[in-house]
Amino acid sequence: MSTPPSAPHSHFLSLPDLASRAAGGAVLWANDELFAEKENLIKPAPADYRPATFGHKGQVYDGWETRRRRGADRESSDSAIVRLGVPGIVRGVVVDTAWFTGNYPPEVSIEATYVPGHPSVDELVDRHWTTIVERAPVNGDTRNPFEVKSSRRWSHVKLTIYPDGGVARLRVHAEGLLDPRFADLPLDLAAVENGGRITGCSNMFYSSPNNLLLPGNARTMGEGWETSRRRDDGNDWVTVRLGGQGVLTFAELDTSYFIGNAPGSAVLRGRDGEGEWFDLLGETPLRPDTRHRFLIDEQRPVTEARLDIHPDGGMARLRLFGRLTDDGLSGVAENWSLSG
Repeated sequence: MSTPPSAPHSHFLSLPDLASRAAGGAVLWANDELFAEKENLIKPAPADYRPATFGHKGQVYDGWETRRRRGADRESSDSAIVRLGVPGIVRGVVVDTAWFTGNYPPEVSIEATYVPGHPSVDELVDRHWTTIVERAPVNGDTRNPFEVKSSRRWSHVKLTIYPDGGVARLRVHAEGLLDPRFADLPLDLAAVENGGRITGCSNMFYSSPNNLLLPGNARTMGEGWETSRRRDDGNDWVTVRLGGQGVLTFAELDTSYFIGNAPGSAVLRGRDGEGEWFDLLGETPLRPDTRHRFLIDEQRPVTEARLDIHPDGGMARLRLFGRLTDDGLSGVAENWSLSG
């Protein structure tokens, strides 16, 4: 089900991290968190470290750390359960042991399950879990990637460390799935939580384009997508696969917190499958630090959108609201069924 950390980084790292707090993830339970709290596992930012920073339980770590087990055997372990922000097909995980050098776990494994609704912790702890990353060695102070081969749908993952120790971050890179029960409604068809996904990008020097599709508003410039400064006559762009085929009604281009580095203008295009691109929104001036909302009159269905920013800069969020077509609804239902 998994490949060892020595394998080269797979394309899965370009997919959004559905465990992240920014994507709506939450750490629901851990059997032990004496030295450092479990919620640190899903912080969006990289782990930080300040030497000789001691609390009443010892050195303060920006991660999850359990106490030392005494008399531990090979089966001794600690675990934490994470609810993904949206159910999805997990393509890979990263167990990041940043700053844990003499106190990282020698081995880890990861299991997953799908539970509809909002299960309690007791329901999850006693549930049957499927292993998606077999027990494997990890290195300290390292991002340890594991590719996952399962094509099933998961809503929760469980990280197990052997026998104890600390993990800074757990990243669960996955393709979000739209629940068919909510598909026949007006939706943001670009949102990660509705099955949207970045498919291409010209530049992501400062931050990932995956941030564009996250729920909620950006709180800082660092929570959006920002490109390096262009020194040529070109422009930057990003493409988004929608949650399904749909007809868009309005778009939101949000430049919040981008003040001296917002794009001067933008063009929004769409296409259906591999068809020709057509304009949804012609070139339009953008203002810094502003949520722009534009009506879309185009009635042709689209499965993919392309945002061109001129010439470069940053965008906090991209929202593309509309309704799925009959074909789009059928596709969502089929994807959900195939991953069950």
